[in-house]
Amino acid sequence: MSLWRIVARREFVERGRDRGFAISTAITLVILVGVILVTALLNRGTSFDLAVVGEGSRELGREVVVAAAALDVEVRLHRLPDAAAAERAVRDDEVDAAVVDADGIVVRAEPDARLVGLIQAASLQERSRAAMRGAGLTEEEVDEALTQPPLPVDALEPLDARRRENAAVAFVGVLALYGQLFAYGYWVAAGVVEEKASRVIEVLLATIRPSELLRGKIFGIGFLGLAQLVLIGVVGLGTAVAVGSLEFPAGAMTTIGLVLFWFVLGFFFYAGLFAVAGAIVTRQEDLQTTMTPLTILIVGSFFIGISATGDPSSTLATVASLLPFSSPLVMPTRMVLGEASPAEVVASVAISVASTAALIPLATKIYARAVLQSGRVRIRQVLRQT
Repeated sequence: MSLWRIVARREFVERGRDRGFAISTAITLVILVGVILVTALLNRGTSFDLAVVGEGSRELGREVVVAAAALDVEVRLHRLPDAAAAERAVRDDEVDAAVVDADGIVVRAEPDARLVGLIQAASLQERSRAAMRGAGLTEEEVDEALTQPPLPVDALEPLDARRRENAAVAFVGVLALYGQLFAYGYWVAAGVVEEKASRVIEVLLATIRPSELLRGKIFGIGFLGLAQLVLIGVVGLGTAVAVGSLEFPAGAMTTIGLVLFWFVLGFFFYAGLFAVAGAIVTRQEDLQTTMTPLTILIVGSFFIGISATGDPSSTLATVASLLPFSSPLVMPTRMVLGEASPAEVVASVAISVASTAALIPLATKIYARAVLQSGRVRIRQVLRQT
């Protein structure tokens, strides 16, 4: 086996066994499942319980059920024998309201405007129907007068019915990408500093070239991050399907694939930079200083990615989706929402791959020259070395 593969396997296994990794993964999954469950509960259709007393109220209740269904509101009818039973049911919160003999509505305190509005509209139609019949109109004439088609709605900018769902999935994808890029990039930098501070790096470089050591470290940590993303995606998608948040999971599957793809592109771009950030210092305390520019880039790209879920066609989102340091957090959102043209996607991928291909040899050179030097190392001085 190649030496860099041995390093990659070691990084994957040891980091995967780390207690902090297990705890962070569990916390992430708990939060993700909790968010999906809360969202499903908040998006669940409104429902009411309506008690009806008397034959006239029963007919009125059936009209209320039909009218409520058209507004995505569920009304459950409860037939009760008399007004006293209806009042007890309302007082004990067994029903939200009661209609007694089609003459009045009984509620406990402040009535719900939607339920009362539905009852009033149905009652008005029934009373109008009775008045027309009393005036001598036939049943057909009554139906013709009362059954009128609703006004047509002409949307100037119609929205895709799945756009809100896609935007929610894209938001979760951006959030996951941000966490993964930052966390695993930090692991690369912290691992380099740890080996340098403990002088283990001197032993390692006696048997392996710096380029192979760095390659193995990046691939091992990157594969672990990819595996964690797959786990998060599978658990999140399974939970969403189980609670009914997703009517058709194909869109979510596409988003998960995009997140994984852009994580690979983004991680390999940032991994070299994080390795340099770790190689030019000797102490963990100094690592935060050298990581500050990378942190600013990732955090700024994250906020642009979040804003892109609301306005994916903005100039800022379009430009950021083409830049290699921000495209992993912006382009997936624009693709999921259908705002990225094929030419923009190809250009973004090409720019990311070309930038990474140009950056990795430079980062490897800096890493190889700085990792054995003690104290704070200046990148400009390292590059001047022959």
